[in-house]
Amino acid sequence: MNAKMPELKQAFESAGFTDVKTILSSGNVVFSARRASETSLERKAEAATMQRLGRAFLTFVRPLDALREMLASDPYRGVRLNPAARRIVTFLRDKPTSKLALPIELDGARILAVKGREVFSAYVPNPKGPVFMTLIERTFGKDVTTRTWETVAKVTR
Repeated sequence: MNAKMPELKQAFESAGFTDVKTILSSGNVVFSARRASETSLERKAEAATMQRLGRAFLTFVRPLDALREMLASDPYRGVRLNPAARRIVTFLRDKPTSKLALPIELDGARILAVKGREVFSAYVPNPKGPVFMTLIERTFGKDVTTRTWETVAKVTR
């Protein structure tokens, strides 16, 4: 179940976040807040959605500057991708505790790199559906969120 973006915006505003705007309709929210840890902001946002929307949504907070730095570093540079491939970033709550032997592949989806709490993957759409999510969830669990490279770029504008 996804939240309606106007309601999500109101939930964030009710929690005291300012300059709140939603991006696209996939739960991306850009906001300003008093200096606090990312974990504290995540918990505050989750509590606000529970209170205003009746459901807590797993929340991942990253500073805009960190996202811009990630985009500028372009972890896909130098990786040979199929021209039809879509680049995706998966955000984790915590850094993985073990080192992975990369790339990891499943039906045309590949986990290419892990940098801190971000996972960089690519996939070619196929009739089997979103196999990249199966690969990511098998590797990192279900407490993740994934966005296309293009969506991350839109969030930073």
